[in-house]
Amino acid sequence: MRNLAPLLFASLALGLTEARAQADAGAGPAVRYTVAFPNAVHHEAKVTATFAGLPAGPLHVRMARSSPGRYALHDFAKNVYYVVATDGANHPLPLNRPDPYGWDVTPAADGKVIFSYTLYGDLTDGTFAGIDQQHAHLNPPATLCYATGLEARAAEVKFELPAGWKVATQLQSGADKTVYTAPNLQYLMDSPVSLGNQQFRSWQEGDQTIELSLLYQGTNAEIDAFAKKVQKVVKEEKAVFGELPKFDFARYTFIADYLSQATSDGMEHRNSTSLTSPRPLREEDGTRNLGTVAHEFFHAWNVERLRPRDLEPFDFQRVNMSDMLWLAEGFTQYYGRLSLRRAKLIEDEEFFDDISGWVNQRQNSPGARYASAIDMSRQAAFTDGSGSATPMNTVNTTLSYYTQGAGIALVLDLQLRQFHRTSLDKVMQALWQEFGSKQANYAPTKPYTIRDVQRVVGEVSKDTVFAGRFFRQYVYGREMPRFTENLLVAGLAVIPTRVLGAALPRQVEFDEEGRCIVAYNTQIGSGLYKAGIDRGDQLVMLDGKELKSAGDLDGVLRKHSPSDVVFVKVKTRGGVERTTQLILGEDPNVQVKSNDTVEKMVYSPAQKALREAWLASQASN
Repeated sequence: MRNLAPLLFASLALGLTEARAQADAGAGPAVRYTVAFPNAVHHEAKVTATFAGLPAGPLHVRMARSSPGRYALHDFAKNVYYVVATDGANHPLPLNRPDPYGWDVTPAADGKVIFSYTLYGDLTDGTFAGIDQQHAHLNPPATLCYATGLEARAAEVKFELPAGWKVATQLQSGADKTVYTAPNLQYLMDSPVSLGNQQFRSWQEGDQTIELSLLYQGTNAEIDAFAKKVQKVVKEEKAVFGELPKFDFARYTFIADYLSQATSDGMEHRNSTSLTSPRPLREEDGTRNLGTVAHEFFHAWNVERLRPRDLEPFDFQRVNMSDMLWLAEGFTQYYGRLSLRRAKLIEDEEFFDDISGWVNQRQNSPGARYASAIDMSRQAAFTDGSGSATPMNTVNTTLSYYTQGAGIALVLDLQLRQFHRTSLDKVMQALWQEFGSKQANYAPTKPYTIRDVQRVVGEVSKDTVFAGRFFRQYVYGREMPRFTENLLVAGLAVIPTRVLGAALPRQVEFDEEGRCIVAYNTQIGSGLYKAGIDRGDQLVMLDGKELKSAGDLDGVLRKHSPSDVVFVKVKTRGGVERTTQLILGEDPNVQVKSNDTVEKMVYSPAQKALREAWLASQASN
């Protein structure tokens, strides 16, 4: 047997060296920021970062290239200009630009660098910065620079607020309500900030505070009604896991900018979520806002604390490619909609429409025939709001991991209920207890892997063979879930829509000159694809009828039956005219309906019992 003492000693020494390096990195004065708005009307902020207690040698100042909650590059340096660096006595320091994403500056003898710049921001969403005279919605990676090597230091942010503005954030405030702190860079960058004339609603959920902060110009009655619905969502999603997370400062904040200039978006964070939308909170308009609330709050467990290993730690200069977005985002999509139904905030029919969407997108996706749920998760770097304007063939190569994961969650939940007398809720609880509930230094102590999830499914179902088969078919593999078979156990029927040619009008647009232009890449297997017609081509005549309006197209389709073959005259985007044959296919979509609404179908007591248990509220009052 080998003498392991030297190896153990070396390993111990290495561990002590790494721990000492981490401690040294966190030592030193906090990084201090000031954010002011002298030119908010033109969407600018003035940002100043002070780095003190610096060693000799160049300081590498960076803008982030990626953002927590997103899975693609965004290169936030593109909105930073008028950059100046000085020492503590306001003497200019030379700047070097080694690449597009950062600057190098060498401190003077005082070991201090004051780094100032102007930030442009005119996009109020969860990723960028939106600034105007009414408000500022700031995502820190898009707003604040940082210095490499100082990531473990605490941070302090002072906001120079226009009159009437207040702060909403998960950052910690002190006696001065304009100064907020973070324990380290990871937490700082994960902490969105909304500035403006905030309206607040808060309540206790157990021993923790849930806060709803809104920038909204509607009535107090609308806000109060919305807050009550958010409370129901909180209780229902808490019931899935059996408990709330231990929020780091016993507070969770919904940071909502419901303003006409906002872009619809939601972005999860550790102790808060960023919610932006131009939609009002009126009863007839507010459901979509509530859907974002439900999705993002579920992330407080699933992805913020119950976190895939390949997302830890978050890298601000590159993309963390993950194999697990089908679970991190897809299961969250499923539970966001299911929780709304369980809380009776949407009707059965609306939830069944959600299921119809998941089924249709999976069944009609050419890409899902060739790529697994893992492969689709890996494509996020190119599809999750990335900045490239290059056209992509996503209609034939990509299925959203939100949609695919929701479909996997649906089928897994129903199979667990039918065959194993358990549920996906129990799987999520088991995952939470093993991998999510234990946190240290604002991060999970035990991020999970895909093998961990398969093991837990086997343990909860008490059937490791089932778990292995399910993952081989639907996670590692590309097999189509048996939606019709699985939904039937809950008394739900999958009914084809059988609308002739419905896909064709969705593929074309009529321009100002009355030309019928194919607007999108044509999908593999469609009549247009088989006829060799693609994006940018013009359909001049169909079955002898010149196409100059949507009415002309509809008139031709009304005369035919499914699978009819007609002649089509095409002018390619290169200007070549040709005539070919086009198969008029049916719309391939389906609609999920309750058995008791479908003629000649039976809604059995067993189906009814399973559906009621599945959709019933799990929350205790």
